Amino acid sequence: MKSVSQSIRRNVVVLMIGLLLGSAAIADDLLRADHPAHYVVKKGDTLWDISARFLRSPWRWPEIWYVNPQIRNPHLIYPGDRLDLVYVNGKPRLVLSRGPIKLSPHVRAHPWDGAIPTIPIGDIAPFLSRPYVLEPGQAEVAPYIVSFGNDHIVGGTGVRAYVRSLSEADGRKFHVVRPGGPYKDADTGEILGYEATYIGTVEATRAGDPATVFFNSSEREAVIGDRLIPITKDTSWTNFIPHHPGRDITGSIIAVMNGVSQIGQYNVVVLDRGAADGLEAGHVLRIDQRGEVIRDVVTPDSRDTVKLPDEEAGLLMVFRTFDRVSFGLVLNAIRPIHVGDRVRKP
Repeated sequence: MKSVSQSIRRNVVVLMIGLLLGSAAIADDLLRADHPAHYVVKKGDTLWDISARFLRSPWRWPEIWYVNPQIRNPHLIYPGDRLDLVYVNGKPRLVLSRGPIKLSPHVRAHPWDGAIPTIPIGDIAPFLSRPYVLEPGQAEVAPYIVSFGNDHIVGGTGVRAYVRSLSEADGRKFHVVRPGGPYKDADTGEILGYEATYIGTVEATRAGDPATVFFNSSEREAVIGDRLIPITKDTSWTNFIPHHPGRDITGSIIAVMNGVSQIGQYNVVVLDRGAADGLEAGHVLRIDQRGEVIRDVVTPDSRDTVKLPDEEAGLLMVFRTFDRVSFGLVLNAIRPIHVGDRVRKP
């Protein structure tokens, strides 16, 4: 009987050690070695930055987020909130604490509720609603500017323009874009879409052929031949939920926006994969610096070439997808990133 009870106690001890080791393994897998015990949210923080203080992989924050039922909408956090790292059933959890709100007179300039965003929205705001990609064949059938009248050769804010192929069914408000070069698959060379440089917005004031439009705003001078794309209802993507793709996805960076040559943190890049390939807003992808192909010069007469291995260069998060092309924001970079570098499921 004594040996049986000793065996039971031994098994219980082994089980407890196993559970503790398992919990420690989970914590080691998720948490940074230098993670803080708590953090007070500050103005200008993003959820990604805060998660990176605690986690090895910031997009895994939903795995340790504790939904506090005492707080209205605990998925939104605000400056002044406190996050505490605790352990529940041996697993790490981030618990949100919210103290009393101090009220003071102030002017509310806009309806923003003050919650911190997941990523720096200011870096991607212009790309959320504008048609920066034209599908193959879209430019050829889109309405286009034929004249500005009064001997004007360019147009802009406050200027009237005349447009052909504009149907009343297209609506009244339009983005004006200028078709650019093709976006191509980095491996096959297939044309996936065309760059669309944003010019401004116009509103139709008179139907006909040509129809009359009026420029409400412009960021560049419009020219004859610029195309009109109907403005659709704006969608607000201020709270992306970072997550990795459910299946393996590989692709390449095929362009960088805003004329940047060196790609680093918070640069917007274009990928040769889109919604048709399974990408969606919030997907986190690892960036691999593409290994160079070099010649083996050890043997003087050798003409052999060697491809160096790809090396991890950073992370990006997809924030907008088109059919075959996507836009992503580089969230961290540990080595130089270039057009042509690979992306894949982390």
